[in-house]
Amino acid sequence: MAENRCRRCLLRELEAGQELYASVKAYREALSPDQRTPDGAFEARLETCRACPYLNNATCMQCGCFVEIRAARRDIQCPMGRWQEP
Repeated sequence: MAENRCRRCLLRELEAGQELYASVKAYREALSPDQRTPDGAFEARLETCRACPYLNNATCMQCGCFVEIRAARRDIQCPMGRWQEP
């Protein structure tokens, strides 16, 4: 049976993505406060991604990244220009 792919899901919502999401959380926690996107802005970025037609199975189909990794850094922007820098 083929695995269903979630078009609008983030890693933290995918059963198969939990190990990767744990790595994302550790990565984000290891960033300095100057590098890390503030919590509220991080969540807003992820909600923007969730509404984006280019999100597929926690991956941005414009740049190929896991959106939670891209959203974690303050200095990295959405390839479609949909985020504002916090």
